Amino acid sequence: MIILVVIALAMTAITIVIHGLGTSWWLHHMARRYPGARRMSVRKRFFLIVQTALLMIVLHFIEIVLWAAMYMTVVAEKLGSFEAAVYFSAVTFTTVGYGDITLDSSWRLLSGFEAIGGIVLIGWTTAFLYAVLQHMWGAHETSNGDTNEQPGN
Repeated sequence: MIILVVIALAMTAITIVIHGLGTSWWLHHMARRYPGARRMSVRKRFFLIVQTALLMIVLHFIEIVLWAAMYMTVVAEKLGSFEAAVYFSAVTFTTVGYGDITLDSSWRLLSGFEAIGGIVLIGWTTAFLYAVLQHMWGAHETSNGDTNEQPGN
């Protein structure tokens, strides 16, 4: 069981680092390329939000594929193909849990850790998208672009 926990924690750490690097890079990119995001047209802001969401989905897919590669390394005989491993990983990462593919009881702990990591990373993505939206449109922005903030706030 110790080896499973070590593998699971290592995979979780790797996926967290990937997510952190990806979101940090995107924040840096947006700050450098779009310093006046609130002054951009609504169309440009919309496409920037779409790009942000797509990047987050790509990061999740990379993380899912890494988990699948690990599954193929340790339990390939159960999953059969890499495609099945990616499917199992996606179902586990997103906590959909169809149950049509399961790991043997001696390996199930790995999928539990992937689900926990998936929940955390999907929550991170949700918070990140919300923060980007807040920055793009602002909490108190009116239709003419002014803010309703009171002096001193």
